[in-house]
Amino acid sequence: MLVAPLLLGINSLDSNAATTPVTTQWYQYHGDSLGTGVALGIRAVNLTSPAWTSRVLDGEIYGEPLVYGNEILVATENDSVYALSASSGRTLWSHHVATAVSSHDLPCGDISPSVGITGTPVVDPVRHEVFVADIQMNAGTPRHYMYGLDADTGHVMMRRSIDLPSSYTGDPKAYLQRAALTLDDGSVIFAMGGNYGDCPTYHGVVGAVPETGAGATKFFVVDAAKGDTQGAVWMGGAAPAVDARGDVWVETGNGSVTSPGPAYDDSDGVLELSASMHLKSYFAPSTWQHDNATDADLSDEPALLSNGQVVATGKSGNIYLLNAAHLGGVNGQEVTLASGCGNDLDGGATIHGTIVYLPCLNGPVAVRVTTQPAAIKVLWRASVGSGPPILAAQRLWTIDGSGNLYGLNPNTGAVVQKTNIGAPANHFATPSVGDGLLLTASANQIAAFHAK
Repeated sequence: MLVAPLLLGINSLDSNAATTPVTTQWYQYHGDSLGTGVALGIRAVNLTSPAWTSRVLDGEIYGEPLVYGNEILVATENDSVYALSASSGRTLWSHHVATAVSSHDLPCGDISPSVGITGTPVVDPVRHEVFVADIQMNAGTPRHYMYGLDADTGHVMMRRSIDLPSSYTGDPKAYLQRAALTLDDGSVIFAMGGNYGDCPTYHGVVGAVPETGAGATKFFVVDAAKGDTQGAVWMGGAAPAVDARGDVWVETGNGSVTSPGPAYDDSDGVLELSASMHLKSYFAPSTWQHDNATDADLSDEPALLSNGQVVATGKSGNIYLLNAAHLGGVNGQEVTLASGCGNDLDGGATIHGTIVYLPCLNGPVAVRVTTQPAAIKVLWRASVGSGPPILAAQRLWTIDGSGNLYGLNPNTGAVVQKTNIGAPANHFATPSVGDGLLLTASANQIAAFHAK
């Protein structure tokens, strides 16, 4: 896995190309286990024309393209995984893992015509294995599985069910595996919530599957008390964050408790879990019941900063600054600040030192945090872009719903570069970097641009 990026000032990022490591691989969502979204050693990206554009793939692309060696790995909603040549975009191998589920066979949702692999995969370069989670038709019933594929050939190395035990309420077809995958202590970490529309009955889930396929899958279940439901872990497609201790950090969506009285139920919060899926600490706004009732829940990946602070946000528009060593429970934040986003903040943030670039659907929002005193300040708000951003070549890269790829000045949010890649399939398309390329996904193709 990639090492977390060096924490330099924005203006000095990549300023010494001779000594700065170069990002050549992109094994998981936003590049590393913390989801920092920073590519190092890249001086410039050429948007004049693509280096290549892939052929049309067999389904819509919801995940971020990954880079493993000279392969670009991408998965589709038709339950297929492709390895494309980094030099030409031609298909090196592809594997259709199962029969995807027709959207007509699901109780609700906004992915069509089929639902297969939605979350971004993850690569274990030591095992030479890429992991994907899917929903498939199995004996006429939609079921969720985790696959491990040989990253060099596409051959199946592991297949495991990841559906909750039958002791929990809900039907497997009510669940969507939207969040990206990550790795932790020999396990693949996954998360699930409901389909768009939250129907009919599901629980938020974080799980750990042994990479070898041997041993039990461990689950943490949100809203697990009798009569409680929902609490999706989806985070706009971002991955759970894994810290240096191996603890897993997620944000949870709206649960079924919508009025004062009941005890906190793990919904609308930031949860810190052990690698074995035990709850260690949590934070929730004092308004968590109201946020549940109004679909104003937390919906991005917790941003874990090297100074011990955590930035969390979501659909309410509030930004919460937390102490990672003491999340504080309900109303335990150090600071609350209105983002001024004017829309949802969904997906993975980009972290560069004490500056966090938040994924607002109206355009990224840049904030700076301090410890003494604990404070958070909005530096700028962009008016273009919408997808979760990444930082490379002194630009903040973001894709909007029309397929415009923007390179923003990270100090001001002003547009410096722009091109169109074709409309993406989802609201949360995010670029990646590796092997001398900046990679983007439209609805069913990958476009690569030279990055040096």
